[in-house]
Amino acid sequence: MKNIDKETQEKIQELQAGEQTIQQMLMQKQAFQMELSETENALSEIAKSKDDVFKIIGQIMIKSKKETIEQELKKKKELLSLRLQSMEKQEETLTEQSNKLREEIMKKIK
Repeated sequence: MKNIDKETQEKIQELQAGEQTIQQMLMQKQAFQMELSETENALSEIAKSKDDVFKIIGQIMIKSKKETIEQELKKKKELLSLRLQSMEKQEETLTEQSNKLREEIMKKIK
């Protein structure tokens, strides 16, 4: 293996840091996707409900108006969807940057 210069070593470290950031973002994205799925399921159940609806706050359950809860969940769904879209754009940008950096490193190493 060739001797790697300092600039290439720095680029390798930058690539590793970028890949760690992408991994963290993927974990965060997965958590948002799960929360979005739960919110969509809750909205589906509320739509089926004809009776009272309850909301959990802390360790207690409070009776609430169906329409109020439905509005809150729709806002939450919208916010989660926007966050996910934003994260996907960031992920795409970071992935492109990592790929370019990887190509640069491979050219210098060969």
